[in-house]
Amino acid sequence: MRRIARLSFIFFTAWRYGLLPLLRDVLKPGIGRGCLTVVCWTSPGTSLPRGERIRLTLEALGPIFVKFGQVLSTRRDLLPEDIANELAKLQDQVPPFSNAESRRLIEAALGQSINETFISFDASPVASASVAQVHLGVLRGTEKHPDWHGLPVAVKVLRPGILPVIEGDLALMYKLAKIIEKSSEDGRRLKPRENVAEFDTYLHDELDLMREAANASQLRRYFADSTKLMIPEMYWDLCHTNVIVMEKMDGISIGRTAELRAAGVDFKKLAADGVEIFFTQVFEYGFFHADMHPGNIMISLEPETFGRFISLDFGIVGALSESDKNYLALNFLAFFNRDYRRVAELHIESGWVPANTRAEELEGAVRSVCEPYFDRPLKQISLGIVLMRLFQTSRRFKVEIQPQLTLLQKTLLNVEGLARQLDPDLDLWKTAKPILEKWVSKQLGWRGLIDGLKEEAPTWAKILPTLPRLIADSLAQSRHPVKDQNAELEVLKALLLQERRTHRLLAGFLLFVGGFLAGILIITLGIY
Repeated sequence: MRRIARLSFIFFTAWRYGLLPLLRDVLKPGIGRGCLTVVCWTSPGTSLPRGERIRLTLEALGPIFVKFGQVLSTRRDLLPEDIANELAKLQDQVPPFSNAESRRLIEAALGQSINETFISFDASPVASASVAQVHLGVLRGTEKHPDWHGLPVAVKVLRPGILPVIEGDLALMYKLAKIIEKSSEDGRRLKPRENVAEFDTYLHDELDLMREAANASQLRRYFADSTKLMIPEMYWDLCHTNVIVMEKMDGISIGRTAELRAAGVDFKKLAADGVEIFFTQVFEYGFFHADMHPGNIMISLEPETFGRFISLDFGIVGALSESDKNYLALNFLAFFNRDYRRVAELHIESGWVPANTRAEELEGAVRSVCEPYFDRPLKQISLGIVLMRLFQTSRRFKVEIQPQLTLLQKTLLNVEGLARQLDPDLDLWKTAKPILEKWVSKQLGWRGLIDGLKEEAPTWAKILPTLPRLIADSLAQSRHPVKDQNAELEVLKALLLQERRTHRLLAGFLLFVGGFLAGILIITLGIY
């Protein structure tokens, strides 16, 4: 009954904000489309742009739908640009839950009273969102951690009763996605069920605050010696799945540019540092903060850390494999060298397009997308838009774009937008290119070869001693008599597989020896 009531409210909200005509236009011809046409005659709000109508509908449906719209805005490879831009404006605007409830949740998680844990605690939250809210306090020292005494902290508390609400709305979203996929002419291309599943994953990750704490700890470790970025320390003895306690970071939101300018912050340096931090996360570590809106980024004004970035809220992070990083770096470098043939080859080599794709055809498609950008100064070229156009072009060749790359594209667009707000003349390519070239040299040059040999040495140490036994087993099996035709076929198949495996091992061994000798030669030449 509750689900029917919620579905009715969704339908009413869509009618109220003039969304039904948009739904009607994508439906296949039939009774459903005819009925919806009649209902649309009375629908208000149809004079507004379609992107704004969708945004207003999601805001009215509540925080879970708002968050879905935020995630959906990352799929610029699927959505029209006007809708994606409007969805990117969605912000969580959720009233905080009661102070008493917040204290109860914190005490239950920590296993002791607020007064035992904190010298002081502000029950009024400083921030409130759809999933959690944040309080400030000052820690009391313990026998185990006397050094904690007097440390200012931020306490993040998961919103109570959020899981049943999320599960209910997600169930409805899956049903609506299934209906859209079956009844819409464009349903399969938009992949509604896959998008809901992706959102499901993000949302459940955010519900585990220990995961967020681990993400923050990982990034803090990577940037421990950085003079450009600060990450709060997590106090692990006070961290649980629904409550985490972290170092309080003092700074001003990057969105408050007037205050930052008045404080004397160098905006050109700030913009360049922001781009460098992002590309370092992506290509050096393959692990990046993927929710970089102004609410999650502050700038320190403390004398000893003046002008440094402060990152907060690590519920959504992106992770890239070595092949992802290799693909992206080489694509960007090929693009800015106008080597469209190389871009096409990279798509084919990565396996993202069918192996029988003609490189010339893909090269022409990529050229038609990228060439217009070179009529502009480099400082006006958006790497995020370039990446989006490449993804859109790739889709024509039956490419399934990976979720981690769409997350990267969305984050890159956010970073570019913030950087160019700070410095409209920022040449993003000039800032990013040295980082990309350094990474490519490290991974694909001689240094990468030597590092790779070192990394694979333990594996080869185990494989090499087994080669004689494998060869002997293969020869022994070839002498065994067979009793019937079927048994003979099975033995022949096994021998063929064994022979292929042995050939691969021998080939790998020869490559290893060649690489090892090349490495020694390089080192020797370097010495002399």
